[in-house]
Amino acid sequence: MTSEEEAAAHVPVVIVGAGPVGVTAALLLARRGVRTVVLERHHDVYPLPRAVAADDEVRRILQAAGVGEGFAAIARPARGLRLLDARHRVMAEFPRAAQGAHGFPQTSMFDQPELERLLRAAVARRPECELRTGVEVVGIGVGTGVGAGQDGNGPVRVAFRRDGVEEHLWADAVLGCDGAGSLTRDAVGAGWQDLRFEERWTVVDVRTSVPVRCWEGVDQVCDPDRPATFMRIGEDRYRWEFRLPDEPEPDHERLRELIAPWADLPYGADFEVVRRAEYTFRARIADRWRRGRVFLLGDAAHLTPPFIGQGLGAGMRDAHNLTWKLARVLQQGADERLLDTYESERRPHARHVIRLAVAMGWAMTGGQDGAAALRRGVLGAAVRVPGLTAAAARDLSPALAAGPLVRRRARRPARWGGRGLVGGICPQPWVTVDGRRVPLDELLGDSFAVLTAAPPSPSLRAVADGLGARTFPVGGLGDDGRLAAWLREGRADAVLLRPDRVVMDVVPSGADDFTDTAGWASLLHSTRKPLPAQRPIGTSLLRSTTR
Repeated sequence: MTSEEEAAAHVPVVIVGAGPVGVTAALLLARRGVRTVVLERHHDVYPLPRAVAADDEVRRILQAAGVGEGFAAIARPARGLRLLDARHRVMAEFPRAAQGAHGFPQTSMFDQPELERLLRAAVARRPECELRTGVEVVGIGVGTGVGAGQDGNGPVRVAFRRDGVEEHLWADAVLGCDGAGSLTRDAVGAGWQDLRFEERWTVVDVRTSVPVRCWEGVDQVCDPDRPATFMRIGEDRYRWEFRLPDEPEPDHERLRELIAPWADLPYGADFEVVRRAEYTFRARIADRWRRGRVFLLGDAAHLTPPFIGQGLGAGMRDAHNLTWKLARVLQQGADERLLDTYESERRPHARHVIRLAVAMGWAMTGGQDGAAALRRGVLGAAVRVPGLTAAAARDLSPALAAGPLVRRRARRPARWGGRGLVGGICPQPWVTVDGRRVPLDELLGDSFAVLTAAPPSPSLRAVADGLGARTFPVGGLGDDGRLAAWLREGRADAVLLRPDRVVMDVVPSGADDFTDTAGWASLLHSTRKPLPAQRPIGTSLLRSTTR
């Protein structure tokens, strides 16, 4: 191969799989100026519905990817989750707010093909992204030269077949977003860890104008003999899921019987089955997520039962966590060890979410009638405990565990404060900028940011300058004091936000500096000049900063 051909075949990042996680990763990298090639074996968006729910953190990630307004146009807010007994009596109710901490409805229903079309349209507008469809990746191999390949920092060779002809690309990094049957997982030498949940369910997506008894949220029927899930997705779209372990795929008459608790279906009624499919719900997590510059994301890294609606969300969090780190290494020469924090942060978080889903699955299906009756009493009493439902909602996405980029130091005296904020995500209120109301992240941009309730010290200014971070006083943002109250409750005078809006470090109340700059500075040190942060809503925002 000539040097010209070699250069033409090189791309900073190859993404295997053009589902929502892969395309979102491409868009997040594009916003940081990183070129990607996305390889997808299907020619078009898979037409049948799959994922149907997104929480407010996922919506914030879609906002970061540049498709927040487009998603709002196709999403339908949901009221929350109800647990029903076998007679469809409410055992417990977990409401979801119309606006959560991230600035969006806490639960939104949507149609996955519509989301995928939205994401692909956004990719088509980005010159940094190239989507190649009808392409089958057949190998992810070790490169040539000293230090090259999966176990080093050099290029990775990706072989693919298009129109019967095998081609290849060299990439500085490969993101495996290629699902449960991932070729990339084989390439990194990962195996599954079984978290002990496996059940066969029938999923039915329906379009109908027939009146459906619906509370505009999700129903989980906790019947050990016939557990089921029901939700409204759109104006005339509904989904039912039934565990039918000993039955064949239900015919139309059987389906009419199963759906009867929610809808009366006279013969000849307008009732279109969009999709009817059997799935085996599993709980698994890969035992490793990375080999050199090859990474696993989404279903390639973890599989969860759908009972708390976090399957897609976990993959989107993977993309948000990894992309800013990868961009900083590729473009700014940050320490390669920064990439180690992807698995160390995301894997325990994903495991926690999967275990919550498994616990919900047990609540729906475990035990005999006596146990079901006991659960009814326990859940009915528990849901009346003040604050419990709000705590349950927050626990869907707990704070990240302590690590190199989460400076939670247990040995700090309690009077230092701030530790409760570290590892969590900064809330996103609407703020006022030049007379306009915008979500906070539109003000902060795509890089690091500092929010402060006190005049910044010289050392804080130096840290911000070194990171290329902008500093924002929380007073005067027009957010009704929400950020100031958040800092005050966390006993912090300032917080350092990562590009994914996780609180990395704090200035405790009464202190002058972050708690442990030396602990993370070496990972983020750049050998090249920091890139200027994008300012999506204009340079006039500089008047809102303190530098």
